[in-house]
Amino acid sequence: MNFMTALKDAWRRNDSLVCVGLDPEPGRLPAGLTGEEGIFTFCRDIVDATADLVCAYKPQIAHFAAQRAEGVLERLIAHIHDKHPGIPVILDAKRGDIGSTARHYATEAFERYDADAVTLNPYLGRDSIEPFLERADKGVILLCRTSNPGGADFQALDCGGQPLYIRVAETIAREWNENGNCALVTGATWPEELGRVRAVVGDMPLLVPGIGAQGGDIQAVMAQGRTADGSGLMISSSRAILYASAGSDFADVAHRAADEMRKSVNSHRQ
Repeated sequence: MNFMTALKDAWRRNDSLVCVGLDPEPGRLPAGLTGEEGIFTFCRDIVDATADLVCAYKPQIAHFAAQRAEGVLERLIAHIHDKHPGIPVILDAKRGDIGSTARHYATEAFERYDADAVTLNPYLGRDSIEPFLERADKGVILLCRTSNPGGADFQALDCGGQPLYIRVAETIAREWNENGNCALVTGATWPEELGRVRAVVGDMPLLVPGIGAQGGDIQAVMAQGRTADGSGLMISSSRAILYASAGSDFADVAHRAADEMRKSVNSHRQ
């Protein structure tokens, strides 16, 4: 699967910019779901209930690894590819290292887990990202202006008359994106800054966390971040969809929550 092609197809086919984060939290699974099988069943049922409403899924690797459930993550991604072909999977790993270590991280993301894209930290520079950029069929999603309050500690620092996050966006758009497989992480909690990034990178896709539990505003995100054709965004929500119900109806309620979010986003697409 070519990530960018699949993403654009999913935007159109499902009429959706919604990306569902798959973040299984210990202690928050519905009653009766425990251990590795419980994690898999929970995530699988969420996926099966929402697959016609999303443009991507984004499993967070730490939520699986902390529970010694990396094997569940492999099974889950294989299930998505098998049962819902064409819906891309973004491995949210935020890797960043150099040399052979970077190559092993690329192998982990794309060979072990069979992800279609991965989130990365560009702080170590291009050579740390090169093993991922070389995979023209895979998405390379780089941190730019993150949604957390501490993101400004470094990202907003003056860098030759402009904030560092803008320099990051410019460098990636102009120098790193030869294969057209780059995207950026820009938080919903900073919509005006998201707009500045959009102005710099053109139609490059933006992964936008921070809607829902973090308080990001859909209308502001759409006004600042959508492209001319009303797309260009992967608006991510995790907890508000995953844990919309703690009962046995969790999958049905997740479907309704994802559909409501899709409708809300789509009301601001034009």
